[in-house]
Amino acid sequence: MRIVIIDYGAGNVQSVMFALKRLGFKAKLSSNEEEIRRADKVIFPGVGHAKSAMCQLMEQRLDLLIPQLKQPVLGVCLGMQLMCNFSEEGETKCLGIFDLDVLKFKEGNKIPKIGWNNISDLKTPLFNKVEEGEFMYFVHSYYVPLAKETIAQADYGGCYSSAINKNNFYGCQFHPEKSGDAGEQILKNFLEL
Repeated sequence: MRIVIIDYGAGNVQSVMFALKRLGFKAKLSSNEEEIRRADKVIFPGVGHAKSAMCQLMEQRLDLLIPQLKQPVLGVCLGMQLMCNFSEEGETKCLGIFDLDVLKFKEGNKIPKIGWNNISDLKTPLFNKVEEGEFMYFVHSYYVPLAKETIAQADYGGCYSSAINKNNFYGCQFHPEKSGDAGEQILKNFLEL
């Protein structure tokens, strides 16, 4: 199986590669259009600021490529947010794969939200063998509201999307690669889609 992790300078790629290695899979880090198109599975990680990450995607023309991909694609953390229409972080126009906006957590919540939170209302085979209420590791200041694309939710001063899905595109707000056995099960499920 050809697994490509998109390399655009804003990803927490090493922990993703190590998690895949623990599962017995080898992934290639690439920004090459042909390599990404030929992959069986694509992982789109992200850490940092939405606006600068989008600038890096645009510089490499990955903003044009990613929405065209036909194989399963998993966006992680900022990667998930960048697949939406718009982010309040830097008033950023994103990739528009999901017709959703990314909003800043309201005052009263400690921001950024860092740590473990349980996920619920799990849908799609992405969550096969994952227990309802399982804990995942989150680090974020912005969130995607609940929508028809929501396949898991979490609560932080109100419920929001902890995972979304549309066609071949999946997104996790949490870091499956840092979420122990349950997170690795989600990565395994993604690779088996």
